[in-house]
Amino acid sequence: MASHIPVLLDRVVALVAPPLQEEGSVLFDATLGLGGHAEAVLTRCPRAHVIGVDRDTDALEQSRERLRPFAGRVTLVHAVYDEIPTVLADLGHHLVDGVLFDLGVSSMQLDVRERGFAYAEDAPLDMRMDASRQVTAADVVNTYSAADLARVLRSYGEERFARRIAESIVREREREPFRTSARLVELIRDAIPAPARRTGGHPAKRTFQALRIEVNEELTVLHRALPRAMAAIGVGGRVVVMSYHSLEDRLVKQAFTAATRSDLPPDLPFVPAGHEPRLRLLTRGAEVASEQEIEANPRAASVRLRAVERIRPPTQEAA
Repeated sequence: MASHIPVLLDRVVALVAPPLQEEGSVLFDATLGLGGHAEAVLTRCPRAHVIGVDRDTDALEQSRERLRPFAGRVTLVHAVYDEIPTVLADLGHHLVDGVLFDLGVSSMQLDVRERGFAYAEDAPLDMRMDASRQVTAADVVNTYSAADLARVLRSYGEERFARRIAESIVREREREPFRTSARLVELIRDAIPAPARRTGGHPAKRTFQALRIEVNEELTVLHRALPRAMAAIGVGGRVVVMSYHSLEDRLVKQAFTAATRSDLPPDLPFVPAGHEPRLRLLTRGAEVASEQEIEANPRAASVRLRAVERIRPPTQEAA
């Protein structure tokens, strides 16, 4: 099994655990991955059941083995996390007591060369979290117009030199299509001015992030999933989200801010009954990993954690 150290494990369990103490309580782990957070919840909340969802069938199989000691308290489903209402309906659940998101690329996906997520070694340009999907990173690189490539790199990678990289890709692919990462990494390095290459980490980091987000429609899925997750929890239920780059965290912050704000003007002296926010924030801003955790697990360096709790019954809030 690929190395896997769950990020912010103790803090995540502390946030999701309070409503998971009753018999029959349910946590919807929307991004199961290798099951580290689910294992901890099942251990520390012995009355809880976990519905573990992942779009990656390899991750589901490895989690199945890891969570075998909890057979009968785990249900694993192959799905994308914006399919929360469908998954719950299929399993006969109306509401759950918690929803957990650990966003971004998993340890296993980064560590397995053939998945094509890492830029540090030559690998196929794949980047699909769900291998059953059709579009790969190679398809994006080899078929998108220069304008569309630049848009992807700028929007999803916040790449300053998006236009230069996109135009270089289009010129170079006419000679030969891109199939593996090493040639693309070399092109990106050459397209970025030397002074800029000396700062900001690996020159291919932003481009590879952008391609991964585009291939997996990550921000589109997250935008749909957040309101559905909040609509799926009962009173006392919690939604906990770990994100790993500013684009994800911005979406989470906006969704949580909107859900925890009253629908009345802020200058009213009091909030009439029935107009209180339906959820409240459990975190002040975004929480980050400690220096000690980052030293032990460098992938925790970019994590941003936010959480909300339902304080009023849900209505038809999300489709």
